[in-house]
Amino acid sequence: MVRNFYIADIITLMNGVCGVQSVFASMRYLVTNDAADLYRAMCFMPFGLLFDFFDGRVARWRNNSSLLGQELDSLADLISFGMAPAALAYAIGMQTFLDTAVLTYFVCCGIARLARYNATVAMAPKDDTGKISYFEGTPIPTSLTIIALFAYFLSNDKYLEALPGQLITFGEDWEFHPLVLVYALSGTLMISKTLRIPKP
Repeated sequence: MVRNFYIADIITLMNGVCGVQSVFASMRYLVTNDAADLYRAMCFMPFGLLFDFFDGRVARWRNNSSLLGQELDSLADLISFGMAPAALAYAIGMQTFLDTAVLTYFVCCGIARLARYNATVAMAPKDDTGKISYFEGTPIPTSLTIIALFAYFLSNDKYLEALPGQLITFGEDWEFHPLVLVYALSGTLMISKTLRIPKP
């Protein structure tokens, strides 16, 4: 199968590699408690975005895009911009039942967003070069804005337990971190039917 890969497909796989390494770095932090692992987890995601940026351009430049490449792109994006940000949130401390419910919602929104894109891309309006005109809902890489927020907090030595409104408790057993709601917002924007983002 690998012999049938185009150069663009290899670049797409590198996006997936970055996502997997980010998840592993987040998992490693849970063992080592070393902030360097959190920084590694965050750094792999923008590198994934770089590969995601170039794979489509290389495919169009070489005029050899394929359905396989489209599917590879979506799966790699799901890891790098769906699972990796959720794993980072869990590693940082969003580990209550309600936290994980919101993070699961976020990942499921990413799955739905990518599936909808793949199912409708053939019918979407395109320009003369074959590029679609707009995204329906925010693209899944916009989840990196959350990572930028975390990077800002960590660079100022502000960990989850030191942030305002760090943990809300209600009832006897229910707790959640308000910061996890940014994931809920991000996921909801991804699956929006009315929000249209012009494609650069």
